[in-house]
Amino acid sequence: MPKLTIAEALRAGLREEMARDERVFCIGEDIGIPGGWGGAFTVTLGLEKDFRERMIDTPISENGFIGMALGAALMGLRPVADVQYGDFLLCAMDQVVNQIAKMRYMSGGKLRVPLVLRAPVGATGRGAQHGSNMEALFLNVPGLKIVCPATAYDAKGLLKAAIRDDNPVLVFEHKLLYGAKGARAESGSVDASSEIPAEDYVVPIGKGIVRREGKDVTIVATLLMMHRALAAAEQLAASGISAEVIDPRSLVPFDWELVGASVRKTNRLVVVTEGPKTGSVASEIAATAAETLIDYLDAPVLRVTSPDIPDPFAPPMEEFYRPSVSRICEATREAMR
Repeated sequence: MPKLTIAEALRAGLREEMARDERVFCIGEDIGIPGGWGGAFTVTLGLEKDFRERMIDTPISENGFIGMALGAALMGLRPVADVQYGDFLLCAMDQVVNQIAKMRYMSGGKLRVPLVLRAPVGATGRGAQHGSNMEALFLNVPGLKIVCPATAYDAKGLLKAAIRDDNPVLVFEHKLLYGAKGARAESGSVDASSEIPAEDYVVPIGKGIVRREGKDVTIVATLLMMHRALAAAEQLAASGISAEVIDPRSLVPFDWELVGASVRKTNRLVVVTEGPKTGSVASEIAATAAETLIDYLDAPVLRVTSPDIPDPFAPPMEEFYRPSVSRICEATREAMR
């Protein structure tokens, strides 16, 4: 099986779905320029050679092209909209929140919106307007499914599942996990590559996975933080703490069955997400765990997040902003006291 980066796996998933279903097309800024980069992070590189009419380059107007994608989805097509940076979703909040998320509900199920929005997130040396983690904002928007792949295998499988879904799906991708090469290589990238099967497969939306088994404490972590949680678990094992690491893969729907089974075994929970602490993904997971698993918890649920500030530009401050392996270890040891 070939080993692909996340960027390569996403590209392979798009290619397969466009070949399988002529209703699938991509729309966004700079995604299909011959000789270009293939979007901001090389994901659509070269697809215009085989699907010229279905790689639609747009002006710099998220509100405009996401609105076009909505209209196409309502008419029976399956658009995949490429948002260069997740922060730019804010430019199209009316389309995403008031239209895309609510159309099926407001029509009593008569209208379907099979639309995928791909959005890079995470602090990567670009400052406060290009590095935010947007996931928590959309947890409060009923009608959207949200997935967060942390490996190339999951990136391809979740994207294919999202394209085939009859509901709108947000796919958040961390910029330090793409594995892009050459001009789009990212300083501080983490290897999230995977062996990818040749045969067709999807990763079901709403199903998490245990990345490392353990018996003393459960760590739930998303995207880049999942990789840091695995590194922390390795360090903790050296001091006799057995940490179970869960990658939710999907935030909506969320695999509470998997997390609940783990917490009932370990009796402790640490949640790690990048982005401000207040109103975070970690906060929602922690609150629901405290509400539904209180009888099994031997310690308070702990959150490891970024501080409540915009993500900074200076590299040392940015690294302070992102939850570190040492902070995850510290919180886990505190949960064990």
